[in-house]
Amino acid sequence: MLLSQPGQIGPLKLRNRVVMAPMGTNYSTTDGLSTERDRMYYAERARGGVGMIMTEAMVVTEFARPHHNSLCVYHDRFIPGLASIVEAIKSHGALVCAQLNHRGGLLRRHVLNMEPVGPSPWKNPNTGDEVRPLDVPEIIEIQKQFVAASRRLYYAGYDGVEIHAGNGYLFQQFFTPRLNHRTDQYGGSFENRARFLFETLDRVKQALPNFPLIVRLSATEFTDEGYSEADIVELSKCLEKQGVVALDLSGGSNESPQLSKYCIQPPSFARGCLGPYAKPIKQAVNIPVLVAGRVVDPADGEKLIADGCADFISVGRALYADPHWCAKAFGEVKAPIRKCIACNVCFERLTLEKDVACVHNPVIGTEFEALEHAEPQLFPARKTTTPRRVLVIGAGVSGLEAARAAAARGHHVEVWEKAAQPGGQMPLAMAAPDKMEVEPILGYRLNMLRELGVTIRTSTTASVAAIRDYAPDFAIVATGVRPRAHPFDVSKLSGAVRVLHAWDVLRTPALLVHAKCVTIIGGGMVGAETADLLSVQRKQCTIVEMLGTIAAGMARNNRMELVERLAARGTQMLMRVKVERAEGTTLTLRADDGSLRDIDVGDALIFATGPAPVRDVVPLLEEAGVDFELAGDCYRPGDFLSCLRDGWLAALSVDHRFRDSNRRMGETHHNAR
Repeated sequence: MLLSQPGQIGPLKLRNRVVMAPMGTNYSTTDGLSTERDRMYYAERARGGVGMIMTEAMVVTEFARPHHNSLCVYHDRFIPGLASIVEAIKSHGALVCAQLNHRGGLLRRHVLNMEPVGPSPWKNPNTGDEVRPLDVPEIIEIQKQFVAASRRLYYAGYDGVEIHAGNGYLFQQFFTPRLNHRTDQYGGSFENRARFLFETLDRVKQALPNFPLIVRLSATEFTDEGYSEADIVELSKCLEKQGVVALDLSGGSNESPQLSKYCIQPPSFARGCLGPYAKPIKQAVNIPVLVAGRVVDPADGEKLIADGCADFISVGRALYADPHWCAKAFGEVKAPIRKCIACNVCFERLTLEKDVACVHNPVIGTEFEALEHAEPQLFPARKTTTPRRVLVIGAGVSGLEAARAAAARGHHVEVWEKAAQPGGQMPLAMAAPDKMEVEPILGYRLNMLRELGVTIRTSTTASVAAIRDYAPDFAIVATGVRPRAHPFDVSKLSGAVRVLHAWDVLRTPALLVHAKCVTIIGGGMVGAETADLLSVQRKQCTIVEMLGTIAAGMARNNRMELVERLAARGTQMLMRVKVERAEGTTLTLRADDGSLRDIDVGDALIFATGPAPVRDVVPLLEEAGVDFELAGDCYRPGDFLSCLRDGWLAALSVDHRFRDSNRRMGETHHNAR
C-alpha cells in the first residue's frame, strides 16, 4: 500500500504518506490559549496513525485573528500550551508542523473587530468590509511577525512550519493579479507580486536555518482572472530554490462561497479532485508535494500517489470523521472507517464561530472519540460488567447508532423497526443528485451491527404485550418524524393538480413522470433537494419559501452550489412570501411588504414544510413500566449531527442509569463473601 510506506520531507522522516491537514477547531480559549480539548483532539489523531500533523492555522499578530477561539502564537505566553500539544502528538509517533497564516482582506470586522488589509483597496465579498491596502512598513512588520511566530514554534518543539500562501489569504492576495493592483515593488510583475512571500521566507530561513519550511499554495484559483498555471508552476520552482522542503497544495479561495467550494468541496466534486491541477506542479519540482481535496477513502489517496500527482496526501475532513482513519486503512484497527460525507457542517460551524463538529463523529473533541470509546468492541476490558437488555425502537440513523454503541459496550440489544427496511429517512437523504455520498452514515452502522450480532426486526410494531415479553431493562425511542399537515387549505385546488409531500417524491420520483411544471412549498433542505431531483428531469420547478434563504440548514458551500445548479436549470426561487390561498390552478402569494401576486401551480403541489415528532410508542412503554429515553428526531427534529449524537450518548448513559443498582449488587456480593 503506497500510503503506508515511509516518506521523507526534507530532514523529516514520516512513518507513512498521510499528513493531517491544518483544520480549525475553535477549541482554544477566547484568548487564543490551547486547552486540554486541543491536546486530546490532536493526540487521538496521532494515535490514529497519521505520519505528520499540521496543527490549525495560527495567527502571527493579535490584529489578525480569524475566530474567537482559534489558536494563537503571537506572544511567548502561547509557547507552553503549544509545547503540550506537541508533546501529546509526538508521544504517539507522529511528527508535527504548525501552519502560520494571515487572512489579510478576509479578516472580519464582526469577529473581534479585525481590520481587513491587503495589497490594494478591495471589498470582502463575504462581509462587504472594505479592505485597506498595506503600506511598505506594515508589510515588513508582518514579515517580522512571521519570523517571531516561527521562532516560538521552534521553542515549542515543532518539527517544522508551514506558511499559508493559498486559499485566498494574504500572500495569495498579493500574488494574484485579480486583487493586487499596486504600482510599487510589491505589485505588477511576477517577481513583485511574489516578493512579499519570498522576503518573508528569507527572513524565516535566516533566523531559523535548520527549521524546515513548507508552503501551502492554491494550485489554481478556479477563476479566469486568477493567476495562470505557468505562474503557479514558476512560483513553485522559485520556492524550491529558496529552500522550501515541500509544497502543500489546495485550491480556490475562501473569499466567496463561489470560490470557497474549491477549498472545501461539496459532495458533487470528484474524489481527489485537485490531482489534475497538482500534477504539473509535481512534475516541475524535485521536492515532495502534498495534495488535499476530497480524499475520503484510502483508495483516493492511493490513486493520487500512483498517478504522479502527489508524494503525500493531505487528509482533512476525513480525520474529523474518523481520527483512526490511518490505523483502519493499514489494518491495524479491525473496524470500518467512518467516511466523511462532505456535508461541510464542520466548516459551517467554524464560520458561525462555533466549535467544530462532525455529523459522522458527533463526539469529536471529547474523550468519547478515543478508540476505547469509539470502538469498545475491540477492548474486552472496556465492556460493561453488568450487561442490560436494551430495546431500540426505530431503525433510523439515531436508533442504529444507539444500538451500535450499546452493543459494542456489551449490552444485549435488539432493534424493532416498523418499516420493511432499516434506515428511516436515509433513502430520502440519498435521493437527490450527488447525495449517495451520505450512504456511509447508514452503511457503517449496518455493517457494525452485523459484526456485533445485533438483531434488527423489521416490519415489527411495538405493543405493550411485545414489550413486556421482551422485558427490556431500558428502551431507546428513535421513532423519527412524519410530515406535517398542509399549512393551508388545498381543498379548492383543481383536481388536475396532484398534491404530494416531498418525501413521496424523493422516495418515488415516478409519481411525477408525466409532470412538466411543479410548485414546491418550502425551500429548506428537503424542498431544495426535491427541486434538484426534479429539475434534473427537466421539470420546471418553482420554490415558495417564507425565509430569505434557500436551503438555510445546509452548509454554505454546499448550499451555494445547489442554488447555482437550480438557477442554471431555470428553477424559480420565490423568497419572503407566504401562501395566502390556493384555488383552481393558482396560488396567491403575499410578500413581506403586503403585496399579492398569483402564480400557476402547474401539475403538482409538493409540500416540504417540515416534520413532526413521532412518539406513539411512549404510552406503550409507560404502560409496560419500562424506563426510556427519546433520541434523534422524535426528541426534536434535527439533522444527522443531533440524531447520531443523541443515539451514541443515550447508549453510553445506560451504565450510569443503573449505577445505584450496580452498587447494591456489589454490596450484596460483598456481604455474601
